[in-house]
Formats: sequence, C-alpha cells, structure tokens
Amino acid sequence: MSVKHFLRTGPRTRRALIILVELLLILIVYLGVKAWTQRDMPSGPAPALSGWTTTGERVSLADYRGAPMLLHFWAEWCPICRLEQGSIQAIHEDWPVLTVAMQSGSAMEVAAHLGSEGLDWVALVDEHGDLSRQFGVKAVPTTFVIDGQGNIRFRETGYTTEWGLRSRLWLARD
Repeated sequence: MSVKHFLRTGPRTRRALIILVELLLILIVYLGVKAWTQRDMPSGPAPALSGWTTTGERVSLADYRGAPMLLHFWAEWCPICRLEQGSIQAIHEDWPVLTVAMQSGSAMEVAAHLGSEGLDWVALVDEHGDLSRQFGVKAVPTTFVIDGQGNIRFRETGYTTEWGLRSRLWLARD
C-alpha cells in the first residue's frame, strides 16, 4: 500500500492498519525476547540431571524415562511461579513431574514453602543454581517437556497455562 493510498483511506481503516502494525511489532519483540532467553537452553537429548530432593532422596532425570514428563524450574521468590504452581500441581496428579527449586534456599526452606502452599510434587534443591545452569535456565519459571526417550520436545520460559502444558505433554507421547 502506498503512502498516498494510505492517506486517502478513511480514519477507521487507517486506525485498523496502525493497530495491526503495532500488534505485529509487539509479536516481533515478544518472539525476540523469547529467543534470547532460550538461546542457551538445550534441545534434543536432555542433559543428565540428578540432585537431592527436599526429603534427602537422590533423584535423576533418567528415573523418569518411559513416558512424557514435565521438568519445571521455579523459585520460591518468583511471583509468576506462584501464579503457575496450581497448574503444576494439577499436572503432577496426571503426569510425571520433576521440579527444580532454583536459588530458593536449603532443603528445609524449600520443603517448608511446599508444605505451606499445599504442594506435594518432587523438588530438587538447587540452592546455588548449578542444576539450572546445566539446562541454560536464566529465568523462572522455565519448563521443559521431555518425551519417554529423554528428548526435549518443548521448552517454555515464563508463564504457561495448564492446558498449554498438558497439550505439549500429550503431543510428546510416542
């Protein structure tokens, strides 16, 4: 569309075109930020991951092979993680879920947080962020959907709806 044609259009058409361009710019910025935050995250086979839970049990990502699972990185101090924790709890009731409490304190502090929120998922304690660095996690919440063979099928940073996560788990079935 030429500038002359644009100027001859009515105010409603011009406003609609401006809104469309603005939405396109917002989408481009969103996708750029998402690509930047996920630039160091692995794809393909998931890196080996193991650590200690809040109950002192040693758990490995390899323990979850055989079915799609959710690997969820979160932090006690993260407000978006708090918004999402109900969804993670609901998914935990239907799918295998392993969470990593990134820089959220000691095992005792993480266990106290889980208990006070009524959450009973398995949480690895990542007090210094070492486990999170293995997965290139720079922001929380970050969630990976891993298929039954241990391959990363989806990865998301930021808030994701319960149905969005469930659909990704369903798509990761073999």
